[in-house]
Formats: sequence, C-alpha cells, structure tokens
Amino acid sequence: MAKLSENYEAMVVFSLKAEEDAIKALVEKFKNLIEKNGTLTAEVDEWGKRRLAYPINYETEGYYVLYSFTSDPAFPAELSRVLNITDGVLRALVTTK
Repeated sequence: MAKLSENYEAMVVFSLKAEEDAIKALVEKFKNLIEKNGTLTAEVDEWGKRRLAYPINYETEGYYVLYSFTSDPAFPAELSRVLNITDGVLRALVTTK
C-alpha cells in the first residue's frame, strides 16, 4: 500500500534585490501554498540574510528560509516548479526528510 503523505523539506534562497516587504510576502506566499496542499510540521525557519557559497546572478548574499512539511508525493514536484518560475527566488531545493 502506498504512503498517503511523506515528510519533506524545502530550502529556498530569496534574492535580496527585492524590498524587505517583498521578501516577507514571498515567504508568506509559499507558506500558504504548502498549508493549502499539505501540513507544515514545524514553524517556518527563517535563517535570514547569509552569504552565498558562490555568486548567483551577480548576487553574493541571499535570504534563506527552510520549510518542513508533509504532503502527498505529487505536491513537492509542483512546489519545486512554482519556486523555479517565481521572480525573487535565487535557488530552491525540495527533498524528502
């Protein structure tokens, strides 16, 4: 029998080119998207502004956020797709926990 839900983590690095309010809006947008399609297993862990290991689009710093959640196995692919086409997201990785 297939699992109905699994544990996942999404690490997202937002661009600091946007205003602080825009970054907060993006953090909230993805929190709401996850809650609509799954369940957050912990508070959204905002690591804040950190130096990148290498420049991405000429940026050397990003705003890191970690989402931990459970959902059905189809949702992480959709979340990853939406993250990758959203302006203001430098990098995103969705993994099983």
